[in-house]
Amino acid sequence: MVMTKGDAADEGKAQPTQEMFEKMQAFNEQLVKAGIILGGEGLQPSSAGARIAFSTSGTSVMDGPFTESKEVIAGYWIWEVSSLAEAIEWAKRCPFDPSYGDSQILEIRPLYDMDDFAATVDPETLTRSEQLRHPSSG
Repeated sequence: MVMTKGDAADEGKAQPTQEMFEKMQAFNEQLVKAGIILGGEGLQPSSAGARIAFSTSGTSVMDGPFTESKEVIAGYWIWEVSSLAEAIEWAKRCPFDPSYGDSQILEIRPLYDMDDFAATVDPETLTRSEQLRHPSSG
C-alpha cells in the first residue's frame, strides 16, 4: 500500500490543476499497463471524516477536521509488486507539482497475507478470514 501525504494546515484547500490531474492520470495508466495497480483513490479532507478511539473506559468518536495532525493521508494506491524496491522505483516516478510546495509519499507498506498468520492462527480461522476478504473466490 502506498499512502500519499497531505499537509493538515492546507487540507482541502488545494484542488489539482487540469495539468496535474492529467499527469497523475498518465501515471495511473502506466501502473495499469504494468499490471500492478489493484486500487487507489484520493481522500476527501479529514473535515469530512471521523476518528474512533477505543480504550478501557469506552469508545469515543471525534469528528474531523483533525487539526492536531501535521500530516494526513491524502490518498492511496494498492499495488501488487514483487518487492519493496520495485514499489520505491514506481513511487519515484509519481508526478510532482511544485505549486503545492514540497511533497512526499508518506509511506509504503506491505499488506499482510493470511499466510503471515499461519504460526499463530488455526487453519480454519485463516480460511474463513480469506473467504471474507475475497467472497467471490470462496
